[in-house]
Amino acid sequence: MADDVQVRAKALLAKVANLRQQLRAQVIGQETLIDDLLVAILAGGHVLLEGLPGLGKTLLVRSLAASLGLDFARIQFTPDLMPSDVTGTQVLDEANGRRAFRFQPGPVFAGLVLADEINRATPKTQSSLLEAMQEQSVTVAGTTHALPRPFHVVATQNPIELEGTFPLPEAQLDRFLFRLDVKTPSSDAMVQILAATTTRPVAAVTTQLQGQELHELQTFVREVLCGSHLLRFVAELILASHPDQPTADERTRRFVRYGASARAGQAIVLGAKARALLAGRPAVVRADIDACALPALGHRVLLTFEADAERVRVADMLPAWSAAAERRSS
Repeated sequence: MADDVQVRAKALLAKVANLRQQLRAQVIGQETLIDDLLVAILAGGHVLLEGLPGLGKTLLVRSLAASLGLDFARIQFTPDLMPSDVTGTQVLDEANGRRAFRFQPGPVFAGLVLADEINRATPKTQSSLLEAMQEQSVTVAGTTHALPRPFHVVATQNPIELEGTFPLPEAQLDRFLFRLDVKTPSSDAMVQILAATTTRPVAAVTTQLQGQELHELQTFVREVLCGSHLLRFVAELILASHPDQPTADERTRRFVRYGASARAGQAIVLGAKARALLAGRPAVVRADIDACALPALGHRVLLTFEADAERVRVADMLPAWSAAAERRSS
């Protein structure tokens, strides 16, 4: 980066640091989750948060939108929600004795959209977000409408074992840069939560970063360097997750139905670049890649029924894939 660009990046990163501290004050005991969420946003991606109710997912997303100064919309996904309730619809207007259809934008036309409990809606409604998340536009009645930029979807979902949930289609899952687990806070963090939420209200969130500044940071992320050896490692890591590869190990052939797509590799590299930028480094290191591997792969690798029966998860398979990718890329 040029010197003036470096100065500008440092100034914006100082604002991101303030934003992070503000989010940590709002949502206690989720420091890692907040850091990973910020990485995904700076990488320009969408995020899927999975966790039990009552862990602060909605509060976190609301606070993030306020901190970024983005227009915020919350869509509560329910079984009777229709696609037009998300994207918008044509309404009939009558003026001066003439009738004409006018497009009424849906709640998806916001800078940050919270798709709350997305897996409680039917697959048809879930899929209404596909074009918006990939193309940043919505097509209704043959007309394409551009969405605001920056545009991000942060969806929450309950564990699929809970009653009244529908599994997200694979194509929908692939649109999320990261899937992040919202874990139950530790006992010490729980004490802080109880103390903070049962006394005076927490200070209101203030805007730390404007939408245009976020867009600048997202541009800087793509300028961070990533060595060819790391790109080769990511490529080999993706291929190691495919059971049909000649070099696939026995556990991968047994427990994996479909491996990760190229989009997973893009998510790892972009996430790693965002982590490097947040750390003030001009180039990606291997630790950045490793930190982004599971959030990018966990929801994209489809496991077999046998893996479900034996409680095998992608996290259990990842060390072997990383070791194989290390051997083939060295």
